[in-house]
Amino acid sequence: MNVTDPIADMITRIRNAVRAHHPKVEMPSSRFKMEIAKILKEEGYVTSFKVAEESRKKTLRINLKYGPEHEPTITNLVRVSKPGRRVYASYREVPSVLGGLGNSVLSTPRGVMTAKRARKLRVGGEILFQVW
Repeated sequence: MNVTDPIADMITRIRNAVRAHHPKVEMPSSRFKMEIAKILKEEGYVTSFKVAEESRKKTLRINLKYGPEHEPTITNLVRVSKPGRRVYASYREVPSVLGGLGNSVLSTPRGVMTAKRARKLRVGGEILFQVW
C-alpha cells in the first residue's frame, strides 16, 4: 500500500482507534511521525509511544489515553495542510483551537512543535493538524 499523505494516514488511524476505544494504534514509523507522537505525549493526548522493529520494518505503536469514565482525551484530529493545499502561517497568524482548549501542530524550520511554542519562539511554519 502506497500512502501519498503519511501524516493524514497517521491522523486517520489515531482518530479511528480513539472512536473505536482501542487501547493502542500501530502504523509504519518515520522520524516525522515520531516527532508528532512525542508532541501528542507531551501535551497529554496519548500515554506513550514506541518503535518496534520487526523484519526490517519499523512500526510506531501509540498507546491511547482515556479518562476515568473511559472517555477519550482526543475528541478530534483535523488535518489542516494537505498535499494539494499547503497552509502556512507566521507566528502571529497561528490560529487558536477552540479558544485555547485544543492545539495546532506546526512543522517549522526548528522542527515540529505546538502553536504555543511556535509563538514563544517567534517562528512560523506549515500548520499540519489541529487536535482537541
